[in-house]
Amino acid sequence: MSTPPLASGPEGHQALRPLLDTVLDALSDGSRARGGPLPAGGPTAVAARLTDAVADVLPEHGDPGALRTLVHALAEGAADPADPLCAAHLHCPPLAVATAADLAVSVLNPSLDSWDQAPAASELEARVTRALARLAGLADALVTTGGTEANQLALLLARETHGAGLRLVHAANAHHSLPRAAWLLGLPDPVVVPAPAGTLDPAALDEALTELHGPLLVAATAGTTDAGLIDPLPEIAALCAAHGARLHVDAAYGGGLLFSDRHRTALTGLDAAHTVTLDLHKLGWQPVAAGLLAVHDPHDLTALHQSADYLNADDDTDAGLPDLLGRSPRTTRRPDILKIAVTLKTLGRTGLGALVDQVCAHAAHLAQLLDAHPRFELYDRPTISTVLFRPTDATDTAVADIRRDLLHQGRAVLGRAHLDGRLWLKATLLNPHTRTDDLTALIDLVEGTTPR
Repeated sequence: MSTPPLASGPEGHQALRPLLDTVLDALSDGSRARGGPLPAGGPTAVAARLTDAVADVLPEHGDPGALRTLVHALAEGAADPADPLCAAHLHCPPLAVATAADLAVSVLNPSLDSWDQAPAASELEARVTRALARLAGLADALVTTGGTEANQLALLLARETHGAGLRLVHAANAHHSLPRAAWLLGLPDPVVVPAPAGTLDPAALDEALTELHGPLLVAATAGTTDAGLIDPLPEIAALCAAHGARLHVDAAYGGGLLFSDRHRTALTGLDAAHTVTLDLHKLGWQPVAAGLLAVHDPHDLTALHQSADYLNADDDTDAGLPDLLGRSPRTTRRPDILKIAVTLKTLGRTGLGALVDQVCAHAAHLAQLLDAHPRFELYDRPTISTVLFRPTDATDTAVADIRRDLLHQGRAVLGRAHLDGRLWLKATLLNPHTRTDDLTALIDLVEGTTPR
C-alpha cells in the first residue's frame, strides 16, 4: 500500500486539486438529495440514512471512495444555513472567501502555542485582534472558540483582578454561558436582575448594586439570543462607574453592528466596558469558530501567563521570540484569525457593514409582512435581525408543534423563544441573499402548518 499524500509541501497542491473537486461535487450532490433546508424525516430517518451510507466507519481495509461517500452523507443530512428557510439560530452561512482561507489553515496546520509553529500567523493574529478591539473602543483582543469561551474568559480575568469573592450580576436575559462560567470558576451564585421588557432594568440594577458588597462584575447583553435585544448600555455603564463595579458586555450577536454606519449607534456605551465578547461566526459570516474577547486594559491579560520551557523558555523570550501561551487558555490552537483577516481585507468595514444592513433590512421587512398579516401576531419590531411571531390565538402547544412539524418535513428551520409568558416562533435572518419571495414562502409554510 502506498503512503497517502500530504496536503502541504511541494506536492500538496497536486494531491489536493482532485480531492477538492470530489468534495465540491459531493457537496452539490448531497445538497440536491436533501432538497431543502433540513433533511426530512426527523432524527430516526437521518440516522438510518447515515448508517446505510457510512456502514462500518473503521473497516479492516480502506475505501478509496470514502471522501465522496461521507461528504455526500454529511451534506444530505445537513441543516444548510445558506438556505433562506433555515433561520432558527445564530448560525450564519459562511462567506466563500472566508471558507477558502480556512482551507489554507488546514493545509499549513499551524498551531498558535509557540512562535516557531506559527511565525506569520502569530503576527497576523496580533494585528487583527488589535484592529477589532479598536473597532469596539478597546485596546486588545484574544481569539476564542466563540461567545461561550469569551464569556468564561471575561469572568476569569475579572476574578484574577478582583479575587475569588467576585460576584456576577446579570439580567434574566443573559446567555446561559455567563452563570455557567461563574459555576465553573467557583464564584458565588450570581445575582439575577429582572429584565421585564427583555432588557436589563437599570432601576433594578441600581438597587442591586446598592445592596451588594464586595467586588462586582455586571454582565450586560448586546443582542440577546431570544430576540436580539440590546441592554441600555450607557445607563448600565454609568451605574457601574458610580458603584465601582466592573462591566462586561456580551456582544456576541450585536457586535457585528460595529461594521455598519447605520446601526453602530445601537452599541453606544460599548467602549465603557472592561471586556466585550464578540463573535464573527454570527454577524461576521465566518466558518465556525471565530470568537473574540476584547479587553480595555491589556494588563488584565497577564493573568493568563503560563511558562513551559519547551514552548516559551525565558531565554527564547529574552531573545525576542514572542510568547504566545498568554493569548489563550488553550495550548494547541488553530489560527482562526486568517479567515477573519481575509474577510476584513477583502470586504473592508463598509463591505461587511453592507451585509449587516441587508440582514437587518430583511428582518424589518419580515416584521412588516407579519404585522400586516391577519393570521399572525408580531412580538415587536426587530432590533437586529431576529423576528419573533406566532399564529394569532394559537396555544403554546400548537406553536411548538408547528415548529417540529416543519423540522420533521425538512421544509423550514425556525427557532423558539419564551417571552411575555408565551412561546414564539423565532426567525433569525443571517443570509444577505434572502429575497422577499423567501420571506413570503416562510410565512406561507407556517400558515399552511397552522391548525385551522
